[in-house]
Amino acid sequence: MASRLFFVALAVFCAPANAKSIADQIARIEAPQSPNRQGADPLTLQQILERFHVPGISIAVIYDFKVLWTKSYGVADVETRAPITADTLFQAASLSKPVAAMASLKATQIGKFGLDQDVNTILKSWKLPDSPFGSGAAVTPRMLMSHTSGTGDGFGFPGYEPGAPLPTQQQILDGKKPSALGPVRLVRPALTASQYSGGAAQIEQLALTDATGMPFATIMQDWVLAPIGMTHSSFEQPLPPDMQRYTARAHGPDGKSMGPRWRVYPEQAAAGLWTTAADYALFMIEVQKTLAGRSTTVLDRATMQNMVTPVGVGPYAVGFEIVQEGQGWYFKHNGANWGFRSFAMAHVAKGYGVVIMANGDGGLPAASEIVDRVAAAYGWDMLDKPMLR
Repeated sequence: MASRLFFVALAVFCAPANAKSIADQIARIEAPQSPNRQGADPLTLQQILERFHVPGISIAVIYDFKVLWTKSYGVADVETRAPITADTLFQAASLSKPVAAMASLKATQIGKFGLDQDVNTILKSWKLPDSPFGSGAAVTPRMLMSHTSGTGDGFGFPGYEPGAPLPTQQQILDGKKPSALGPVRLVRPALTASQYSGGAAQIEQLALTDATGMPFATIMQDWVLAPIGMTHSSFEQPLPPDMQRYTARAHGPDGKSMGPRWRVYPEQAAAGLWTTAADYALFMIEVQKTLAGRSTTVLDRATMQNMVTPVGVGPYAVGFEIVQEGQGWYFKHNGANWGFRSFAMAHVAKGYGVVIMANGDGGLPAASEIVDRVAAAYGWDMLDKPMLR
């Protein structure tokens, strides 16, 4: 990436007295450091993006249950050289799943269905075929959202070119044209192993819409996005024309454009969210604040606890992967759509975290370096000896 294309947009959400210290912290994150995973020479943050051919990236840092600052680097589109701004929309890819899970938990909280209810008693327009493994646990929403349902589609969804025919949810689940993939079916008894499954998220999406009688994007807007204040986010697929002008372009592993600006994902719960790093940080903060007893905007504390409590088979809770890093417990997720990468991670109790959105296939290795730098700069307890102070 040529340096003349490099652009930075910064928003600091703090009192003026703190602006200088935040600027110093950002400068440390951007300074030359040795990316240990690659064993390379010390690199600046800009050089990290160039190394992984990432045209543009947006970062939001969470501190004390607030968005402390956001900063964007590079271009939204290598063809037009339009810079990334605070309003640039990225495909969140699989970061869609935890947001969709929050809506399903809202449905359980208001009595639309039970988290441990047989999903076939919720579904009306389609049924999950009977298990070929004989008797055993019935598939439930909790299993679908924690990757323990036994559905075996570990693949990601490839998306569809703009203007192409889009499959219905039933066609996606049955693998019927124009769906580009095979059917979503059980490949093992439920709750016997953990296997990541985008198809499971689509079963849960259909259960949610069947139970409420509402379109999925409407549910997400009314129940989650608007209440949290995610004003630059949408689950509409395809994205409405008035929002398309804010989108970043998808780019391949070489940092070049790949034809259409992006692909369309009718698999909304699994991969359909368009958002900004700052908006997604508000979602992560809502989880943290609710767990801390400081918000009931979407869920009550007891219901939210399901999002950070693993089901006992594998590392996933309802929506998030739960990990222990050093002395701290974190909830996290990453995402990979065609030409987009995303990552979000936050502490379960301490009110800090980071969200990263990138418009290139090299975004995840770049994000891993950024997470290390942010964690070190702010002394996260995932590090015994932070590299930066």
